[in-house]
Amino acid sequence: MTKDYPVLNIDEYLRDRLMPVEGAIPRLPGIEMYGNSIPAGTVGGDLFEYINFQQRYDIDARIQRALRLSNEFLEPLPQGAPLRNSVDDHVQWLKATPGYRAEMETEYRDARSSEQARVAEDLHELYTTAGALIVDAQGHGIISAKIASTVHDTFHALTLSELDRYGKTTPELFENLNLRLAQSVTARNALGITEKENARELATMLYGEVRPGGHFRFVNFGHPPPLVYSAEYRKFMKIDEGRMVQFLALGLQIPSDHPDRKKYYSMSFRQREFTSSDIAEITLMSPGDIVVLYTDGVYDGSDEQVREQLEAVLREYDSQPARDICNALLEHAVKQDDLLRRNGDDALIDDKTVFIIKRS
Repeated sequence: MTKDYPVLNIDEYLRDRLMPVEGAIPRLPGIEMYGNSIPAGTVGGDLFEYINFQQRYDIDARIQRALRLSNEFLEPLPQGAPLRNSVDDHVQWLKATPGYRAEMETEYRDARSSEQARVAEDLHELYTTAGALIVDAQGHGIISAKIASTVHDTFHALTLSELDRYGKTTPELFENLNLRLAQSVTARNALGITEKENARELATMLYGEVRPGGHFRFVNFGHPPPLVYSAEYRKFMKIDEGRMVQFLALGLQIPSDHPDRKKYYSMSFRQREFTSSDIAEITLMSPGDIVVLYTDGVYDGSDEQVREQLEAVLREYDSQPARDICNALLEHAVKQDDLLRRNGDDALIDDKTVFIIKRS
């Protein structure tokens, strides 16, 4: 007998896809995390997700594979044996090139073996690392939800490749994700769209990784910057803007040195590709300190009065668990929607997401 599963409509399907289950919340020593989202309609363009490396990936098995490859890459291929891996394949090509010398194989095998040893070492860091992904697609309907879902799926596909190759996320992931949201010149011409028409799939994104001790490193593509609340001073702390690197929303700006730059439309060319120097850092210095991540349905990052209101909510709830702080901020944002409705500004109501990282 087959089991009958409920049939979801497209709204329900996308809403479920964009909301993580509570069981996915990472558990790190000294760190609390909790996020929640309220769409403006039946489905919205906000997405948030816990990146629970320990739960999503078999870190032990990945480490063992990297160590196995590290040893295997050193071993010359026996005469007549089939190729075992990418190193064997490259060595075979090397042997067919003019000027080949026997030491070239040894040097190459040593280098690739060392790479895998480093992959295994970096994979160990995932045991004490948790990620937070927040995406805000333009608008708040099915199309917006689809854009957010595209970012989500692309992020996870690229992450698999990154862990295989490096054992961690690197700037390369975010540059490729940015390109995925860029508009293809070929597709635009085929559709007969003029450059003035607004046909882009716009989304902002903030992705960060937190470790025990309250160290939070993140990348920001067009998203409102994090707020940092000090438990000691009971207020938001001013952060050096020079440390808060921010790029345009995903897909709007291609680096001038990217080989495919001529194949995509770019508002302007960035001077160079994304590097590790573009990763911003925040450290929660004391127990009770909080990083607040959010979308512009809660706060657009610029209105001082709204910022003060959020600060007042935190003063009231800062001793509570991350879940209660998150829900209090969302409840406050929903109350502001009531004011917008009474003033006839319904069009200003947007999806709302809050993500709390608290040092306990």
